Amino acid sequence: MSPLTLLFFFSLLSLSKSTPLKPHPLPLPPLPSSQQLQWQLGSTAMFLHFGPNTFTNSEWGSGKADPSVFNPTRLNATQWVLTAKSSGFSRVILTAKHHDGFCLWPSAYTDYSVKSSPWKNGTGDVVAELASAAAAEGIGLGLYLSPWDRHDGSYGKTVEYNEFYLSQMTELLTKYGEIKEVWLDGAKGEGEKDMEYYFTTWFSLIHQLQPGAVIFSDAGPDVRWVGDEAGVAGSTCWSLFNRTDAKIGDTDPLYSQEGDGFGVDWVPAECDVSIRPGWFWHALESPKPVAKLLEIYYDSVGRNCMFLLNVPPNSSGLISEEDVKVLKEFSELKRSIFAKNLARKAVVSSSSVRGSQFGAENVLEEGLDKYWAPEEKRRGGWELYLEFKDPVSFNVLEVGEPIQMGQRVASFYLEMRNVKSGKWERVVNGTTVGFKRLLRFPRCESRSLKLVVEKARADPLISYVGVYMDKFSESGRDSLKMTITRTLQEEIVMNDS
Repeated sequence: MSPLTLLFFFSLLSLSKSTPLKPHPLPLPPLPSSQQLQWQLGSTAMFLHFGPNTFTNSEWGSGKADPSVFNPTRLNATQWVLTAKSSGFSRVILTAKHHDGFCLWPSAYTDYSVKSSPWKNGTGDVVAELASAAAAEGIGLGLYLSPWDRHDGSYGKTVEYNEFYLSQMTELLTKYGEIKEVWLDGAKGEGEKDMEYYFTTWFSLIHQLQPGAVIFSDAGPDVRWVGDEAGVAGSTCWSLFNRTDAKIGDTDPLYSQEGDGFGVDWVPAECDVSIRPGWFWHALESPKPVAKLLEIYYDSVGRNCMFLLNVPPNSSGLISEEDVKVLKEFSELKRSIFAKNLARKAVVSSSSVRGSQFGAENVLEEGLDKYWAPEEKRRGGWELYLEFKDPVSFNVLEVGEPIQMGQRVASFYLEMRNVKSGKWERVVNGTTVGFKRLLRFPRCESRSLKLVVEKARADPLISYVGVYMDKFSESGRDSLKMTITRTLQEEIVMNDS
């Protein structure tokens, strides 16, 4: 038998005796649904507050404005969607009906809608135009149908109004294709009529008609309000939650911001905030500076939440150029910071490993499918090491968990080895991680980093580690706007050259 034949024979023999892979660890309930996973992966969404308030300089309309005020002569839903898409937003959510009761679609159950307006001689349908534009660009569509209706006479009559509301919800969820999110809230002015909403029935109907949609409210069932309109989540933010401890319109804001490490339901948080002072467009208001949007991004997406940014169309029916400009700068800013993960230059190792498929190198790959898993049932000593050939400068840490396996990490910290003394020094502490955690700190430089998980609900699993240099916000808040403008222009020139 020739040496080549022998080599082939022993190769086959070794393959037949290969060691089976170690199974994945058990997921740790509660777990996200497929809809919740898709929602979380989107990270950012755009809210579109639009209606008669846009034309009457109002925030909460009375429900008495004449439909003739609604006449957006240049309305272009494609412009809205392209603005969202180019800025990195995964979905758009439209106020199909706000508190004033005016419907942006020709509802068969009321005349207080676009069909009574001069826009397109009463034949227009804003929801249809947005649905078509979103589908064409591959952007998800969400709809807000206000429970509070200041116009319809049935409001305050429990059975009648719930029938009316569910009929309108059915129209929206059966005539406009796939709906990714249904947005509800408990907003209602003081002294308004008492009203019992049949929320349980509403939720069942929504899931029946649009099984791929998540439902947002103060209490879920799929996505919860973060508890403020500043876009800021708690520095500790669990996706775990107890729905029985929450009530739409009456939930402890701190509980909403932080979630519940002992919760039995998976209800992640959504952070809503407007790019302008008001939720509807007002001629005398201006958008927030890009520096503020970056700060909100860190405090929402960087704390395991969805960032829902309201960008209201103006009275002509377009997103204002000044808003478009800020969104473009914001998109470029994020790209400049996060496009280059310095950790990819490092050799990654760990204190232990569950098996060959769960190695530390997995944390450098984007996505949730691969992750580092330590040796099971070890108490503490959960550490990841990053060794660089040359010192790296950085001031942002990103950590992610494979949330399809549950949320586990309760506290962690990053250390670096001092270049001069060789001693380990604490860089930053963190609590929860979830889908994405971003931590900022003063600029550091080192060849050796150590990520340590201190506490976890079970053996921690880490899907991603990122190390970045955010040159735009390192100069301090007072000079942040000037630093961003100058540095971003330099980055664009460098990237284009």
